[in-house]
Amino acid sequence: MRWSHVGLNCADQKVTEEFYTRWFGFARARVVDLGDAQIVFLRKGDAYLELFPAGTGTASPGQDDGPQEPGRMRHLAFQTDSVDAFLADLGDAADVTLGPLDFDDFICGWRTVWLRDPDGVVVEVSQGFADEADTHDKEGARHG
Repeated sequence: MRWSHVGLNCADQKVTEEFYTRWFGFARARVVDLGDAQIVFLRKGDAYLELFPAGTGTASPGQDDGPQEPGRMRHLAFQTDSVDAFLADLGDAADVTLGPLDFDDFICGWRTVWLRDPDGVVVEVSQGFADEADTHDKEGARHG
């Protein structure tokens, strides 16, 4: 198990990205285009931030990837070599809230599950995530 990222809900993703790139030295590592929205991954060394557009609430109870309100942490995330092996080891202790889901449309082999820790914090466990070679935004400006 390796540290992966913290998911943050942003009232304005561009402003949040500029804040972390300018003041904390993060650089854009990947953008996942969702059609009407995007998820932006920022990286500094081994630390990642995953920037989400904020929603107005949470997804349906028991089936979510964390709170969606602006200014709230959405989830903690870790990387593993095998999501399925991790879940098998966890057994009955797994309080799965979403998944496992495959994201092969974005990255071949990217698989993720979300679960709750004993205090209710949503924890994402993924395998197969990789940075993007070209991290230009829609305006063509390079970040970082």
